[in-house]
Amino acid sequence: RIEFALKEIMSSGGAEDDIPQAERKTVTDFCYLLDKSKQLFNGLRDLPQYGQKQWQSYFGRTFDVYTKLWKFQQQHRQVLDNRYGLKRWQIGEIASKIGQLYYHYYLRTSETSYLNEAFSFYSAIRQRSYYSQVNKEDRPELVVKKLRYYARFIVVCLLLNKMDVVKDLVKELSDEIEDYTHRFNTEDQVEWNLVLQEVAAFIEADPVMVLNDDNTIVITSNRLSETGAPLLEQGMIVGQLALADALIIGNCNNQVKFSELTVDMFRMLQALEREPMNLASQMNKPGMQESTEKPARRENPHKYLLYKPTFSQLYTFLAASFKELPANSVLLIYLSATGVFPSGRSDSEGPYDFGGVLTNSNRDIINGDAIHKRNQSYKEMHCLHPGDLYPFTRKPLFIIVDSSNSVAYKNFTNLFGQPLVCLLSPTAYPKALQGMDSVSVSCAKCISLSIDLFFLLDQSLSSMRRGLWEKCQDYLRKINRDIAQLLTHSRSIDQSFLQFFGDEFLRLLLTRFIFCSATMRMHKIFRETRNYPESYPQLPRDETVENPHLQKHILELASILDVRNVFLENTLDDY
Repeated sequence: RIEFALKEIMSSGGAEDDIPQAERKTVTDFCYLLDKSKQLFNGLRDLPQYGQKQWQSYFGRTFDVYTKLWKFQQQHRQVLDNRYGLKRWQIGEIASKIGQLYYHYYLRTSETSYLNEAFSFYSAIRQRSYYSQVNKEDRPELVVKKLRYYARFIVVCLLLNKMDVVKDLVKELSDEIEDYTHRFNTEDQVEWNLVLQEVAAFIEADPVMVLNDDNTIVITSNRLSETGAPLLEQGMIVGQLALADALIIGNCNNQVKFSELTVDMFRMLQALEREPMNLASQMNKPGMQESTEKPARRENPHKYLLYKPTFSQLYTFLAASFKELPANSVLLIYLSATGVFPSGRSDSEGPYDFGGVLTNSNRDIINGDAIHKRNQSYKEMHCLHPGDLYPFTRKPLFIIVDSSNSVAYKNFTNLFGQPLVCLLSPTAYPKALQGMDSVSVSCAKCISLSIDLFFLLDQSLSSMRRGLWEKCQDYLRKINRDIAQLLTHSRSIDQSFLQFFGDEFLRLLLTRFIFCSATMRMHKIFRETRNYPESYPQLPRDETVENPHLQKHILELASILDVRNVFLENTLDDY
């Protein structure tokens, strides 16, 4: 392929004898690096998706070749322009591939700093207009490359909460799609318009709008900050377990999504990450500079993102995580999925008799939000039953379920004596909220940014000023500290909660879960048991979700937001 390319280049660039040997070698070396980089990049899709070790050396080789390629085209740009006919969109393609490498490295490692590196390369493509000349060529496949670049850039910006950039990119992508469909009579017009609709719905999924004094929007983050989790105070006796691995699974019908990331998956993955640091000052970018120094590591739990997995896929990833889980570590499973209910009454009450949540199959969904098995003699096959998770309770397991049948996971039995906690979403919401997105008050929503809950519970709230937002955040941190004290000083709480409380991610999840559960119990329209989050093991109500001290805090926070009228004042008297 290289020899063929060279003949084409030389024939178009002049007689071969007229080209200096050094320039011929430059073109040869560039063609070799370009060809090698494409081979390695295409090989990435053949790497196993699970397991944390097998892929690293291959990624390293791919990064090395792209580093050399990027440097090479910078150092020999004039020769490549004159002798190879290097076009700007080809430079853009190299930069785009490096951006994709960084993004996939983030997916593999969960290190958010690599998102910043992906953003820097994608942003450079836009700033330097590498794809600007593509529209002048009568080649639809080149325009598709440009459209895909925009879609990938949008995903990275969403993950970095750069919503102002997202809105600009969506406008540009819309214009590009309109031009593309006008110039070429292609069959993928519907698919690209669907991409626009998905990202627009994704942007609008969060109700919170925090405004500066000049009415510009403040970008808020769901990630763990330095002051996010309540600190462990002297005298708090908790376990030393650390969250090491997480499976984030999305399989809800008709949920807002972009690419293969549902809103709930997006919220949960950010709740399991620290705020990203910019690696630029600590490590070399491929093709930018050389350095032997490694960045200071800040561990995030490793994550697998599974969108609509089959049972086999889910179990394969679960087994891989279980196998590689280090000692004294926790595996977290987050399930955002349609409920699967048992049909009829069973004579037994085992771990396969309460239904569970949907796993993907090729069959059409029955009844929209739930599957009811017609043949009562068998259990639903395309379902993750609580019993399916029993083998994995041999190690510390932390489960969060957002589903209309989340209570199926309340019927666990701790067979092996390892720490085990399940946080379960409400199974139904009051009629006043049913016109909203069915997962608007999901566990993922509650434990990402708890102030959002007040926006959801009082729909007259649509925005707030930055000063008020920061005041509420400070007060919420105080509430979380008090919840931590309630938990660690409780005499009747199950020890599993305290075993997990030493990890700051899990500590924040637990305190926010209790805050949201207590808030819902105090709200005037949440009056049915199925409207409340639950847990396995059960939390001692009087010491946590119905604690008068916590209820007082919630009313004070509601007063700050001027929504106290939607809460019950004497809550305990109303039960």
